[in-house]
Amino acid sequence: MHRWTPEGLSGVAMLVVSVVVGGPVLFGAARTEIPRAVWIVLFGVLLVGLFAAAVTTRPSTIGKASWAVAVVAAWAVVLTAPEMGLLPILLVVVAAVSVYVVPVRLGLIVVALNTLVIGLATVQHTGDTGATMLTGGFYLLIQLATVFSSVSLLREQRMRRELTEAHVELQAASVLLSESARTAERLRISRDLHDLIGHQLTVLALELETARHRDGERAREHVERANRVARELLADVRSTVGELRVEPLNLEAALEQVVRDLPGLDVQIDVAPDVDVGEEHAAAFVRAVQEIVTNVLRHADARVLRIEISSEGGGAVLSAVDDGAGTRKLRVGNGLRGMAERFEALGGHATFDGSRGFRVRAWVPAS
Repeated sequence: MHRWTPEGLSGVAMLVVSVVVGGPVLFGAARTEIPRAVWIVLFGVLLVGLFAAAVTTRPSTIGKASWAVAVVAAWAVVLTAPEMGLLPILLVVVAAVSVYVVPVRLGLIVVALNTLVIGLATVQHTGDTGATMLTGGFYLLIQLATVFSSVSLLREQRMRRELTEAHVELQAASVLLSESARTAERLRISRDLHDLIGHQLTVLALELETARHRDGERAREHVERANRVARELLADVRSTVGELRVEPLNLEAALEQVVRDLPGLDVQIDVAPDVDVGEEHAAAFVRAVQEIVTNVLRHADARVLRIEISSEGGGAVLSAVDDGAGTRKLRVGNGLRGMAERFEALGGHATFDGSRGFRVRAWVPAS
């Protein structure tokens, strides 16, 4: 089911407003200085240009060209309908869309030109300089307010995305740090075990060697001491082994922690029960999920991301796909290149495909 975003609803509202303000001319309630059919064609070009520019997910040549066509069409539409009524609102819509496709300074230049067009249309219709200045100033303020509001919205969206990316990175680092701490603790315990057993075995060997060269009660004393050392050694070994019995990393829980609480993105994690990976392999999967989620947040404009890890070909395979637009010209950046190198270092490989959403497939042999 399609989920409407505030940006999408705002775009629909602007499109509806554009159609409504052109209604009087479209239905013959206001005259035009050019044939009505030509005016309707220009109006249609304006709407198509605005729509094409608005649906562009990021600045592109197509988006900029569509917006430029919409700007020129809007000027023509306003100037050729002297009984313009609310038609200058079309220029406000054009100014609002500019923030998404061109630099702000260029948008402000168009705002100034829009104001000039409104002034020319007003003086053409009324011949009143005062009314022209009042109308031009009014629409200038509206355009500026719209542009700067859109700039603030985009800045907030960018900051929210950067915060989400930092959250993902922090969660991944937390998972890896936790596993690293567990590994360090196991190493410490193994060293303590080595030192402890080495010392007690030395004492035990000395007591038994001494008892071998003694007779009677004197030998018995050394045997009893050796027996006590052996019992203490057994107790210490059991205690240390008990400390070493820690649960292995729960890969699914670790990955769910990495993707927890991501605004605007539903990440679905599924790890097959038969997947069994070592520490290095688990770290590679955690880092891979971090990179995949970060790329989706930055580039995919997706709502759902599905990640599956299963056993395949004597190893474990990660498959990820989002519902974004994808890209025909996939460019592998440093993050994806680093992911591939990490899997290759473990004897595996990673592939990427942007034809239908963005897809990642990474495989590592059993650890």
